[in-house]
Amino acid sequence: MGSFLFYERKGLLAEIEAIQWSGDKLKLLDQTKLPHQTVVLELQDYRQVVKAIREMQVRGAPALGVTAAYGLALAARELSAGQSKDFLSRLCKAANEIIAARPTAVNVAWAVTRLMAMAESTVVPRDAASRLLDEAQAMESRDKEINRRMGKHGATLLAKAAGVMTHCNTGALATAGYGTALGVIRAAWEGGHRFKVFHTETRPFLQGARLTAWELVQLGIPATMVVDS
Repeated sequence: MGSFLFYERKGLLAEIEAIQWSGDKLKLLDQTKLPHQTVVLELQDYRQVVKAIREMQVRGAPALGVTAAYGLALAARELSAGQSKDFLSRLCKAANEIIAARPTAVNVAWAVTRLMAMAESTVVPRDAASRLLDEAQAMESRDKEINRRMGKHGATLLAKAAGVMTHCNTGALATAGYGTALGVIRAAWEGGHRFKVFHTETRPFLQGARLTAWELVQLGIPATMVVDS
């Protein structure tokens, strides 16, 4: 298991990061294998990113947006290496492929459109590739920060809660890190609040039974699954 995916923070709960840029590749925790296997995908080609998005190896709106951004950055790096004269048109083709991998995911189209605008405003392909990677990394960092702030504010609402139910998976696996709705539960638990946690199965892909349950186990937060019946 890669250290970036699950590591202990001294005095605090465990940290889960399912997305990481490492050197010249994108590393993703394959969510189709959880909870029984921990498989890390190492992607160096945007086509691999398209496949990962299409096959739900990565999922969750924020995570999809960040992954899509890294995918386009990989495409830009590949195209700029050959100093292609039709750099922008070929990059646009790659952008359309990434969006088509999950056309209903708003974050994918948003991230790709944002990066394409940056590429179109940059004259030199290599400079464009560098800018796109920087922005993808910035998107990742911003999402983590936003999620932590959301968790801090949301935790105040759970101070007197007796029980909380969460549906699907909205934790670190669905984001660049920490989580959104599940991040609120986590932040409250880290703040010392104790309440009963319930999660659903979330059919047909069982994101609750496979992913939320797995995350809560890693975080040391006891929970009860409500069967979708």
